[in-house]
Amino acid sequence: MRGGVLPGAAARRWLATRLPVALIVTALLGGCVVGPKYVRPPVITPPTYKELDGWKMAEPGDADLRGPWWQRFGDPALDALEARVDVSNQNLMSAEATYRQASALVREARSAYFPTVTVGVGYARSRSSATLGSSASAGSTGATRNGGGTKSDFFQLPIDITWAPDFWGKVRRSVEASQAGAQASAADVQTARLSLQGELALDYFQLRTLDAQRRLLDATVAAFDRSLSLTRTRYIGGVASQVDVVQAQAQLDSARAQALDVGVQRAQLEHAIALLVGQPPSSFAIPATPLSGGPPAIPVGVPSALLERRPDIAAAERRMASANAEIGVAIAAYYPTITLSASTGFESAGLATWLTWPSRFWSVGPGISETVFDGGLRRAQTEAARAAFDASVATYRQTVLGAFQSVEDNLAALRILEEEARVQEAAVQAAARSVTLTTEQYRAGTVGYLNVITTQTIALGNEITAVQLLGRRMIAAVQLVEALGGGWTERELPSAGDVTRRPDETHRP
Repeated sequence: MRGGVLPGAAARRWLATRLPVALIVTALLGGCVVGPKYVRPPVITPPTYKELDGWKMAEPGDADLRGPWWQRFGDPALDALEARVDVSNQNLMSAEATYRQASALVREARSAYFPTVTVGVGYARSRSSATLGSSASAGSTGATRNGGGTKSDFFQLPIDITWAPDFWGKVRRSVEASQAGAQASAADVQTARLSLQGELALDYFQLRTLDAQRRLLDATVAAFDRSLSLTRTRYIGGVASQVDVVQAQAQLDSARAQALDVGVQRAQLEHAIALLVGQPPSSFAIPATPLSGGPPAIPVGVPSALLERRPDIAAAERRMASANAEIGVAIAAYYPTITLSASTGFESAGLATWLTWPSRFWSVGPGISETVFDGGLRRAQTEAARAAFDASVATYRQTVLGAFQSVEDNLAALRILEEEARVQEAAVQAAARSVTLTTEQYRAGTVGYLNVITTQTIALGNEITAVQLLGRRMIAAVQLVEALGGGWTERELPSAGDVTRRPDETHRP
């Protein structure tokens, strides 16, 4: 070795003996990953739901929601509408596109594991100055007579390789953060899907409630029309006064107005359902079918199972994992950056000798750099990452608490509304009996028509309340299913490998 330069043979021997050692050291150091290890923070989980007292439990063999949850309601029309949400709703398509974007970001972060290789072709023609160099100093005029200095060509075909080994785990933490973020995005898709399915079911049962209310009002209009005919007959016979006729007409018109108002609300709900299934409202219609029957028995399970059955909880937990990995990325910035680079190719001053073996060139060497002063940038970035993790923990715990509240709210609603419906049914029957008796008394002339109007109004109000109670029970059942996660489980969340592969290589979330 002379002057610090290795001859060609010696250089090859040196690389043959030192390069494997360097690669082994790199691999060993690559196992070092800075930053805190992720551990899911604990949450307060009650042993049971408070509002389960008096709750009608599902059959023992049906302890979990399975398959399409809306099929438990036994309505083929609802089943057909729900099937269209998954393929036609634009909001759901947007959520799935966001997931694909997050999956692509995982592959983008993972690309930092590998070297960057660039290939280029270059050509340059240059002319040196005629006034520079020894010939110009000696007063040479040849170059000047020839129009300038020496002209030359330069042909180059370089191949450059650059690699920054992941000594401190920065790339691994970045990949880990991106994978957790993609998993959270996949859970967001499930949350959006469940929300849209639940919204459709809510709108559907409200529409069916209005259909039942409209049928009731139509029957009431027919009954009030008969009462008006009776009153007119009695007025013609001199038994009733004109006031009775006017009151009967006013009562009939009021019932007709209520029926028309129901039509407005129904049209708006039908338009909302059309939007959910991705169809223009002008070309969408749902035949009128009154709501009948009560809500199905819904398996509730234990509160601890809720942590694995709600996609929004899964999304919040995955965002905690992502935020924890970002702390490692921030800490890795304190360590030196080591870069391995190599360059090879062909270069020549002539085209004929450009791609010949003697025109080859190569260079290889490592580089290391360390930031010695950044004005507190890395410290601030680390503190920001830790604060973001703390915020994600608080969000996760609040999401869990909100999930427990939602289940308790709808358990209480179903239990209380069922009891209220039984009481209301008794009121409906009593009001109907009162109408019958009062109408008979009016025919006999023992009471005035005002008594008939009063009892009929009370009966109509009780019947409308009973219909609305049935609708509220169905809505509470849908909301309970939604609060329980709709049959989804954490096992359906894509793995880290799933979110790393391209969408055409794995299933959609």
